Amino acid sequence: MIEVRIDQLLKARGRTFYWLAKETGISHTTLWRLKKGKALGINFITLEKLSEALDCQPGDMFLFIKQKRQHTRKRLRIHAPGGSASKVIRSKVD
Repeated sequence: MIEVRIDQLLKARGRTFYWLAKETGISHTTLWRLKKGKALGINFITLEKLSEALDCQPGDMFLFIKQKRQHTRKRLRIHAPGGSASKVIRSKVD
């Protein structure tokens, strides 16, 4: 999971979210989606504008948090030809 640290950078610099939107020309909606972890990606131009406005490196804005993978079991039902009883097979899914 990638954590966006824009709020912390703004606070450390005594700046507001409104200032960042005005300074970069990036919409409040885009910044909000980044802040809340709702963005699916980030454009390099957006990243460059944020880096310049916050006077930081891209790595300062993001933190990678390693998550444990959850193992689940999935049930597969296989039907035998001729309408006879079906088998249930359990398989491990990562």
